Amino acid sequence: MRITLPLLWFIAIAGIATGVILGVPKVIGSGVVFLFFIVFPVFSYHRWKNKKVSDYLLNQENLDKMRTYNNSKS
Repeated sequence: MRITLPLLWFIAIAGIATGVILGVPKVIGSGVVFLFFIVFPVFSYHRWKNKKVSDYLLNQENLDKMRTYNNSKS
């Protein structure tokens, strides 16, 4: 992933830049579609791969933790 993500990012940006320079809207659109449907999901998967989703949900347990933390600061 260390090489794959920057390579995909570069391909998408290069496609968009090429389309802007040549004035071809289909190339720009292809670069944007590649960026949003390929690069961003791969990046999101890479960042969330080893995370517990329950740590980021707003449930009663996490609300209690936040209240306890905020009360301890006061």
